[in-house]
Amino acid sequence: MKKNVKTLFVLGLMALMALMSACSSASESSNDSTGQENSDDKLKIGLTVGTLANPFFVAMGKGAEEAGKELGAEVLVESAEYDLSKQTSQIENFITKKVDVILLNAVDTKGIAAAVQQAKDAGIPVIAVDTNAEGGVNATVTSDNYQAGKLAGEYVVEQLNGKGNIVIIDGPPVSAVTDRIQGFEDVIKESGIKVAAKQNGEGNREKALSVMESILQANPSGSIDAVFAINDPEAIGVEIASEQAGRKDEFFIVGVDGAPEAAEAMAKEGSSIMATSAQSPSEMVKKAVEIGMKVKKGEDVEELIKVPVKLVTQDTLDSYQGW
Repeated sequence: MKKNVKTLFVLGLMALMALMSACSSASESSNDSTGQENSDDKLKIGLTVGTLANPFFVAMGKGAEEAGKELGAEVLVESAEYDLSKQTSQIENFITKKVDVILLNAVDTKGIAAAVQQAKDAGIPVIAVDTNAEGGVNATVTSDNYQAGKLAGEYVVEQLNGKGNIVIIDGPPVSAVTDRIQGFEDVIKESGIKVAAKQNGEGNREKALSVMESILQANPSGSIDAVFAINDPEAIGVEIASEQAGRKDEFFIVGVDGAPEAAEAMAKEGSSIMATSAQSPSEMVKKAVEIGMKVKKGEDVEELIKVPVKLVTQDTLDSYQGW
Protein backbone atom coordinates (compact mmCIF):
# COMPACT_ATOMS: atom_id res chain seq x y z
CA MET A 1 0.00 0.00 0.00
CA LYS A 2 2.83 2.35 0.94
CA LYS A 3 4.56 1.46 -2.31
CA ASN A 4 1.45 2.45 -4.30
CA VAL A 5 1.15 5.75 -2.47
CA LYS A 6 4.80 6.48 -3.15
CA THR A 7 4.34 5.68 -6.82
CA LEU A 8 1.31 7.94 -7.06
CA PHE A 9 3.23 10.74 -5.34
CA VAL A 10 6.12 10.47 -7.82
CA LEU A 11 3.76 10.45 -10.78
CA GLY A 12 1.92 13.48 -9.41
CA LEU A 13 5.19 15.34 -8.89
CA MET A 14 6.27 14.57 -12.46
CA ALA A 15 2.94 15.84 -13.80
CA LEU A 16 3.27 19.05 -11.77
CA MET A 17 6.78 19.64 -13.10
CA ALA A 18 5.58 19.05 -16.67
CA LEU A 19 2.73 21.53 -16.16
CA MET A 20 5.11 24.17 -14.78
CA SER A 21 7.46 23.65 -17.71
CA ALA A 22 4.58 24.07 -20.18
CA CYS A 23 3.47 27.26 -18.47
CA SER A 24 7.03 28.58 -18.61
CA SER A 25 7.27 27.77 -22.33
CA ALA A 26 3.95 29.42 -22.99
CA SER A 27 5.12 32.49 -21.10
CA GLU A 28 8.34 32.67 -23.14
CA SER A 29 6.33 32.19 -26.32
CA SER A 30 4.01 34.99 -25.27
CA ASN A 31 6.98 37.26 -24.56
CA ASP A 32 8.48 36.46 -27.96
CA SER A 33 5.17 37.22 -29.60
CA THR A 34 4.93 40.51 -27.74
CA GLY A 35 8.44 41.40 -28.84
CA GLN A 36 7.54 40.67 -32.45
CA GLU A 37 4.41 42.74 -32.10
CA ASN A 38 6.46 45.67 -30.84
CA SER A 39 8.76 45.27 -33.83
CA ASP A 40 5.78 45.41 -36.17
CA ASP A 41 4.65 48.59 -34.43
CA LYS A 42 7.89 50.38 -35.37
CA LEU A 43 7.25 53.79 -36.88
CA LYS A 44 7.24 53.72 -40.69
CA ILE A 45 7.66 56.70 -43.06
CA GLY A 46 7.11 56.40 -46.79
CA LEU A 47 8.67 58.83 -49.29
CA THR A 48 8.01 58.79 -53.04
CA VAL A 49 9.93 61.20 -55.28
CA GLY A 50 9.99 62.12 -58.96
CA THR A 51 13.19 60.25 -59.77
CA LEU A 52 16.30 59.18 -57.90
CA ALA A 53 18.25 59.88 -61.08
CA ASN A 54 18.14 63.52 -59.92
CA PRO A 55 20.68 64.30 -57.12
CA PHE A 56 18.10 66.67 -55.62
CA PHE A 57 15.82 63.76 -54.78
CA VAL A 58 18.76 61.61 -53.65
CA ALA A 59 19.57 64.36 -51.12
CA MET A 60 15.90 64.41 -50.14
CA GLY A 61 15.95 60.66 -49.54
CA LYS A 62 19.05 60.97 -47.35
CA GLY A 63 17.41 63.75 -45.37
CA ALA A 64 14.36 61.56 -44.76
CA GLU A 65 16.56 58.68 -43.60
CA GLU A 66 18.43 60.99 -41.21
CA ALA A 67 15.16 62.26 -39.78
CA GLY A 68 13.85 58.70 -39.49
CA LYS A 69 16.97 57.58 -37.65
CA GLU A 70 16.42 60.23 -35.01
CA LEU A 71 12.86 58.96 -34.55
CA GLY A 72 13.83 55.30 -34.61
CA ALA A 73 11.66 54.91 -37.71
CA GLU A 74 11.92 52.73 -40.80
CA VAL A 75 12.04 54.92 -43.94
CA LEU A 76 10.88 53.59 -47.32
CA VAL A 77 12.13 55.64 -50.29
CA GLU A 78 10.66 55.05 -53.76
CA SER A 79 11.48 56.53 -57.17
CA ALA A 80 8.46 57.14 -59.41
CA GLU A 81 10.49 57.91 -62.55
CA TYR A 82 7.99 60.70 -63.31
CA ASP A 83 5.37 58.01 -63.95
CA LEU A 84 1.97 58.83 -62.40
CA SER A 85 0.73 55.22 -62.42
CA LYS A 86 3.95 54.06 -60.78
CA GLN A 87 3.69 56.69 -58.05
CA THR A 88 0.06 55.78 -57.48
CA SER A 89 1.09 52.14 -56.95
CA GLN A 90 3.82 53.23 -54.55
CA ILE A 91 1.30 55.11 -52.41
CA GLU A 92 -1.01 52.10 -52.47
CA ASN A 93 1.90 49.93 -51.28
CA PHE A 94 2.60 52.40 -48.48
CA ILE A 95 -1.04 52.06 -47.43
CA THR A 96 -0.80 48.25 -47.50
CA LYS A 97 2.36 48.39 -45.36
CA LYS A 98 0.51 50.68 -42.93
CA VAL A 99 3.09 53.43 -42.88
CA ASP A 100 2.50 56.17 -40.33
CA VAL A 101 3.27 59.13 -42.61
CA ILE A 102 3.56 59.53 -46.39
CA LEU A 103 5.87 62.19 -47.83
CA LEU A 104 4.88 62.91 -51.41
CA ASN A 105 6.87 64.61 -54.12
CA ALA A 106 4.12 64.49 -56.73
CA VAL A 107 4.95 63.79 -60.36
CA ASP A 108 1.57 65.25 -61.34
CA THR A 109 -0.06 67.74 -58.99
CA LYS A 110 -3.62 66.99 -60.13
CA GLY A 111 -3.22 63.41 -61.29
CA ILE A 112 -2.08 62.12 -57.91
CA ALA A 113 -5.25 63.34 -56.14
CA ALA A 114 -7.01 59.95 -56.11
CA ALA A 115 -4.01 58.23 -54.49
CA VAL A 116 -3.77 60.97 -51.86
CA GLN A 117 -7.45 60.47 -51.05
CA GLN A 118 -6.89 56.72 -50.64
CA ALA A 119 -4.19 57.41 -48.06
CA LYS A 120 -6.41 59.91 -46.28
CA ASP A 121 -9.25 57.36 -46.19
CA ALA A 122 -6.81 54.93 -44.56
CA GLY A 123 -6.05 57.50 -41.87
CA ILE A 124 -2.48 58.16 -43.03
CA PRO A 125 -1.22 61.77 -43.00
CA VAL A 126 0.16 62.93 -46.37
CA ILE A 127 2.71 65.75 -46.52
CA ALA A 128 3.51 67.14 -49.95
CA VAL A 129 7.19 67.95 -50.39
CA ASP A 130 8.79 70.34 -52.92
CA THR A 131 5.56 70.62 -54.89
CA ASN A 132 1.91 70.60 -53.87
CA ALA A 133 -0.60 67.85 -54.58
CA GLU A 134 -4.36 67.74 -54.78
CA GLY A 135 -6.56 65.22 -52.98
CA GLY A 136 -6.40 66.68 -49.49
CA VAL A 137 -2.78 66.65 -48.29
CA ASN A 138 -2.37 67.71 -44.68
CA ALA A 139 0.38 70.21 -45.46
CA THR A 140 2.88 71.23 -48.13
CA VAL A 141 6.55 71.91 -47.43
CA THR A 142 8.33 73.46 -50.37
CA SER A 143 11.06 75.84 -51.42
CA ASP A 144 9.82 79.26 -52.36
CA ASN A 145 9.73 78.29 -56.02
CA TYR A 146 8.25 81.57 -57.17
CA GLN A 147 11.20 83.28 -55.50
CA ALA A 148 13.57 80.85 -57.27
CA GLY A 149 12.20 81.86 -60.66
CA LYS A 150 12.12 85.53 -59.71
CA LEU A 151 15.78 85.53 -58.64
CA ALA A 152 16.77 83.81 -61.87
CA GLY A 153 14.74 86.31 -63.90
CA GLU A 154 16.29 89.29 -62.14
CA TYR A 155 19.76 87.90 -62.83
CA VAL A 156 18.99 87.42 -66.53
CA VAL A 157 17.54 90.93 -66.86
CA GLU A 158 20.56 92.40 -65.13
CA GLN A 159 23.09 90.51 -67.25
CA LEU A 160 21.31 91.39 -70.51
CA ASN A 161 20.59 95.00 -69.53
CA GLY A 162 16.90 94.34 -70.05
CA LYS A 163 16.97 93.25 -73.70
CA GLY A 164 17.72 90.17 -75.79
CA ASN A 165 16.36 86.79 -76.83
CA ILE A 166 16.11 83.88 -74.41
CA VAL A 167 15.01 80.26 -74.22
CA ILE A 168 12.99 78.67 -71.42
CA ILE A 169 13.36 74.94 -70.78
CA ASP A 170 10.17 73.95 -68.94
CA GLY A 171 9.49 70.79 -66.92
CA PRO A 172 6.93 68.34 -65.46
CA PRO A 173 3.36 69.56 -64.76
CA VAL A 174 3.84 70.23 -61.05
CA SER A 175 3.43 73.38 -58.99
CA ALA A 176 7.16 73.69 -58.21
CA VAL A 177 7.86 74.06 -61.93
CA THR A 178 4.91 76.30 -62.76
CA ASP A 179 5.78 78.58 -59.83
CA ARG A 180 9.38 78.92 -61.04
CA ILE A 181 8.23 79.73 -64.56
CA GLN A 182 5.70 82.24 -63.22
CA GLY A 183 8.30 83.99 -61.07
CA PHE A 184 10.73 84.16 -63.97
CA GLU A 185 8.19 85.38 -66.53
CA ASP A 186 6.74 87.99 -64.16
CA VAL A 187 10.18 89.61 -64.00
CA ILE A 188 11.12 89.54 -67.67
CA LYS A 189 7.74 90.74 -68.94
CA GLU A 190 8.61 94.20 -67.62
CA SER A 191 11.77 94.23 -69.75
CA GLY A 192 12.59 94.16 -73.45
CA ILE A 193 13.55 90.50 -73.30
CA LYS A 194 11.79 88.15 -75.72
CA VAL A 195 11.26 84.38 -75.43
CA ALA A 196 12.52 82.80 -78.65
CA ALA A 197 11.54 79.27 -77.59
CA LYS A 198 9.90 77.49 -74.67
CA GLN A 199 9.94 73.68 -74.58
CA ASN A 200 9.60 70.89 -72.01
CA GLY A 201 12.88 69.33 -70.88
CA GLU A 202 10.96 66.98 -68.54
CA GLY A 203 13.28 67.81 -65.66
CA ASN A 204 16.20 65.67 -66.82
CA ARG A 205 19.54 66.12 -68.57
CA GLU A 206 18.96 63.85 -71.55
CA LYS A 207 15.63 65.33 -72.58
CA ALA A 208 16.86 68.90 -72.08
CA LEU A 209 19.90 68.13 -74.22
CA SER A 210 17.69 66.77 -77.00
CA VAL A 211 15.25 69.70 -76.79
CA MET A 212 18.07 72.25 -76.83
CA GLU A 213 19.63 70.60 -79.86
CA SER A 214 16.36 71.14 -81.74
CA ILE A 215 16.11 74.74 -80.56
CA LEU A 216 19.67 75.49 -81.69
CA GLN A 217 18.92 74.02 -85.10
CA ALA A 218 15.83 76.21 -85.42
CA ASN A 219 17.58 79.40 -84.26
CA PRO A 220 20.70 80.66 -86.09
CA SER A 221 24.01 81.27 -84.34
CA GLY A 222 24.07 84.50 -82.38
CA SER A 223 20.29 84.69 -81.92
CA ILE A 224 20.12 83.37 -78.32
CA ASP A 225 21.43 85.37 -75.37
CA ALA A 226 20.41 83.29 -72.35
CA VAL A 227 18.61 80.12 -71.26
CA PHE A 228 16.53 79.57 -68.13
CA ALA A 229 16.20 75.91 -67.11
CA ILE A 230 13.76 74.89 -64.37
CA ASN A 231 16.38 72.70 -62.65
CA ASP A 232 20.11 72.00 -62.73
CA PRO A 233 20.01 68.66 -64.58
CA GLU A 234 18.30 70.50 -67.44
CA ALA A 235 20.85 73.32 -67.23
CA ILE A 236 23.68 70.81 -67.61
CA GLY A 237 21.91 69.17 -70.56
CA VAL A 238 21.60 72.60 -72.22
CA GLU A 239 25.31 73.27 -71.69
CA ILE A 240 26.24 69.93 -73.27
CA ALA A 241 24.02 70.71 -76.27
CA SER A 242 25.69 74.11 -76.71
CA GLU A 243 29.14 72.51 -76.56
CA GLN A 244 28.24 69.88 -79.14
CA ALA A 245 26.82 72.56 -81.44
CA GLY A 246 29.93 74.72 -81.08
CA ARG A 247 27.83 77.55 -79.59
CA LYS A 248 28.94 77.45 -75.95
CA ASP A 249 30.10 81.08 -75.87
CA GLU A 250 26.91 82.40 -77.45
CA PHE A 251 24.68 82.44 -74.34
CA PHE A 252 24.70 81.86 -70.58
CA ILE A 253 22.49 79.48 -68.57
CA VAL A 254 20.64 79.87 -65.27
CA GLY A 255 19.19 76.88 -63.42
CA VAL A 256 17.44 76.04 -60.16
CA ASP A 257 18.49 73.66 -57.32
CA GLY A 258 22.06 74.45 -56.30
CA ALA A 259 22.93 70.82 -57.05
CA PRO A 260 26.48 69.52 -56.45
CA GLU A 261 26.92 68.74 -60.15
CA ALA A 262 25.85 72.27 -61.07
CA ALA A 263 28.27 73.79 -58.56
CA GLU A 264 31.01 71.58 -60.00
CA ALA A 265 30.14 72.65 -63.55
CA MET A 266 30.03 76.33 -62.60
CA ALA A 267 33.48 76.06 -61.03
CA LYS A 268 35.05 74.97 -64.32
CA GLU A 269 36.75 77.65 -66.36
CA GLY A 270 34.60 78.79 -69.26
CA SER A 271 31.36 77.25 -67.94
CA SER A 272 28.24 78.78 -69.47
CA ILE A 273 26.17 77.97 -66.37
CA MET A 274 26.37 81.32 -64.62
CA ALA A 275 23.86 80.97 -61.77
CA THR A 276 21.40 78.71 -59.95
CA SER A 277 18.66 79.41 -57.42
CA ALA A 278 19.75 77.10 -54.61
CA GLN A 279 17.39 74.99 -52.52
CA SER A 280 17.99 72.73 -49.51
CA PRO A 281 16.27 69.39 -50.22
CA SER A 282 17.54 67.68 -47.07
CA GLU A 283 16.28 70.38 -44.72
CA MET A 284 13.01 70.58 -46.64
CA VAL A 285 12.19 66.90 -46.16
CA LYS A 286 13.29 66.96 -42.51
CA LYS A 287 10.78 69.74 -41.97
CA ALA A 288 8.16 67.61 -43.73
CA VAL A 289 8.86 64.70 -41.37
CA GLU A 290 8.47 67.04 -38.41
CA ILE A 291 5.14 68.31 -39.75
CA GLY A 292 3.97 64.77 -40.50
CA MET A 293 4.63 63.65 -36.93
CA LYS A 294 2.69 66.62 -35.58
CA VAL A 295 -0.29 65.70 -37.78
CA LYS A 296 -0.07 62.08 -36.57
CA LYS A 297 -0.25 63.33 -32.98
CA GLY A 298 -3.33 65.40 -33.78
CA GLU A 299 -1.58 68.77 -33.59
CA ASP A 300 -2.51 71.71 -35.79
CA VAL A 301 -0.02 72.64 -38.53
CA GLU A 302 0.32 75.31 -41.19
CA GLU A 303 -1.00 74.22 -44.58
CA LEU A 304 1.93 75.74 -46.49
CA ILE A 305 5.52 76.08 -45.31
CA LYS A 306 7.93 77.81 -47.72
CA VAL A 307 11.69 77.42 -47.34
CA PRO A 308 13.63 80.42 -48.72
CA VAL A 309 16.11 80.01 -51.60
CA LYS A 310 19.15 82.05 -52.59
CA LEU A 311 20.85 82.80 -55.89
CA VAL A 312 24.33 81.34 -56.28
CA THR A 313 26.47 82.75 -59.09
CA GLN A 314 29.96 81.99 -60.34
CA ASP A 315 31.12 85.02 -58.34
CA THR A 316 29.62 83.77 -55.06
CA LEU A 317 30.26 80.06 -55.56
CA ASP A 318 33.21 79.94 -53.13
CA SER A 319 30.94 80.85 -50.21
CA TYR A 320 28.20 78.36 -51.16
CA GLN A 321 28.10 75.40 -48.75
CA GLY A 322 25.93 73.22 -51.00
CA TRP A 323 23.70 70.34 -49.98
